[in-house]
Amino acid sequence: MKYIGAHVSAAGGVENAPLNAKKIGATAFALFTKNQRQWKAKPLTQNTITQFQKNCEEAVYTPDQILPHDSYLINLGHPEPEGLEKSRNAFIDEMRRCEQLGLKYLNFHPGSHLKKISEETCLGRIAESINLALEQTSGVTAVIENTAGQGTNMGHRFEHLAAIIEGVDDQSRVGVCLDTCHTFSAGYDLRTPDAFETTFSTFDEVVGFSYLKGLHLNDGKKNLGSRVDRHETIGNGTLGLEPFRMIMNDPRFNNLPMILETPDDSRWAGEIRILMEMVEKKT
Repeated sequence: MKYIGAHVSAAGGVENAPLNAKKIGATAFALFTKNQRQWKAKPLTQNTITQFQKNCEEAVYTPDQILPHDSYLINLGHPEPEGLEKSRNAFIDEMRRCEQLGLKYLNFHPGSHLKKISEETCLGRIAESINLALEQTSGVTAVIENTAGQGTNMGHRFEHLAAIIEGVDDQSRVGVCLDTCHTFSAGYDLRTPDAFETTFSTFDEVVGFSYLKGLHLNDGKKNLGSRVDRHETIGNGTLGLEPFRMIMNDPRFNNLPMILETPDDSRWAGEIRILMEMVEKKT
């Protein structure tokens, strides 16, 4: 089974996210559980939690089909004590919000060294941040998203992801989300069958498919290895349609939430249909 959706709005309350996902024909969705551009948010009320779970149940979304994302402000590898503590506290709060909502994943960008500490030190801090969050929560897996490598962001090499995972004490509660645009911009080609297989064989060897918990399906505006994060509508960018056709017919990506973060939300319903029509019928 292929679960396809988009990062939908939770405006007016997280309980609206599953309703917005259903409107576009999604079988998966992502959301922010709080305003992603603010450090703090009001606690979730019991009414909000109950309504969110009711709406998910009625729209037939299980926790396996939902991939919440944390705030863009958080930097779990921050080089400065104040910024690191602020990020860790915010991340723990987001993990707790997922726990309250009955969700099993929290997707996050790993962090940046800001040219103030080494890459190795930054990766160690990210792993330590995850350990602190896992110690104070239960049932929620921390899902590291690979990055395009823009600026001083870590996570653009599969080796970065593997190093973070290696530093996590409870590896049953850590995973990875691969973004197709980020992967391509970081220098891993996906455009031909040979390149696609080489990239994912490398991922399996370095990280392991057992850690893959979701995908972000985005075409890109920039070329291979640009290390620039610019998403494009499916089929209209530098990746083209073929990588998505291969993903949709590859059983390694079954039963994972696969989330569109393409720039035009008015096209999400159509993009979901395009992706689902790519699935080859078995005779």
